[in-house]
Amino acid sequence: MDAMEFIKQQVETNPVVIFMKGTPEFPQCGFSSRASQALAACGEDFAYVNIFDNPEVHRNLPRFSNWPTFPQVFVGGQLVGGCDITLELFERGELQTMVKEAVAKTKGG
Repeated sequence: MDAMEFIKQQVETNPVVIFMKGTPEFPQCGFSSRASQALAACGEDFAYVNIFDNPEVHRNLPRFSNWPTFPQVFVGGQLVGGCDITLELFERGELQTMVKEAVAKTKGG
């Protein structure tokens, strides 16, 4: 599977996925750390892709999403944005709703 197919599969099959530097347990940049913490605080499971594990994903994700920086958060198959947008949505309570709705939709609820 090429990198673009892998990215598309991750976005389409996971209700919430973050492409980040490192992992939620061991983030390798502050922006990735804060964004993954906001997702975790929403109270639902989410998927993650460590972009350092696959240089092709790292290289191709900005082309896939038309978003140049990392992390990148996708909810319900749509790009939410990076760290700043994710945190703003969380502070307004919108991220929690988006995440819960995306997860419920995949569970058939």
